[in-house]
Amino acid sequence: MQIFWDLVTNATLWVAAIAWFAASFMKCLIEFAKTKQLKFSAMFTSGGLPSAHSAFVTSLATSIGIYEGFGSPVFAIATVIAIIVMYDAAGVRRAAGRQARIINKVTAKMVENFKEFSDEFGLQLKEMLGHSPLEVFAGALVGVMVAIAEYLIMS
Repeated sequence: MQIFWDLVTNATLWVAAIAWFAASFMKCLIEFAKTKQLKFSAMFTSGGLPSAHSAFVTSLATSIGIYEGFGSPVFAIATVIAIIVMYDAAGVRRAAGRQARIINKVTAKMVENFKEFSDEFGLQLKEMLGHSPLEVFAGALVGVMVAIAEYLIMS
């Protein structure tokens, strides 16, 4: 039972969850500003401004730095993981999204030219997988601000 209580009362874990939610909800608001339609599904899509993944990991690292010290080994671990996640979001996953876009175009052309194979090519790959550097930076900023706000409110 103590483990459950420790998880429920872990401020650093809550900060990360709140940062993820804040960034995800901001995506909904930005989508609403663009389309005039409120789509809560935007909270659960990859890509978009700000990056919820970046907000999640930077809030975690910042909170650990605040509570454990910015010179602590656990802060170093959290920071390295945050950098890997953000690099992956803006690099590898973004490149995979670009490849998916090209494959989808090639597939559409093939369906056009080979109607008899259209059932085979009907599946579209997800194109919005990664983030632009601006989206990653904005997510990181949200994460740092949420962690600092939590510290200021709770201290």
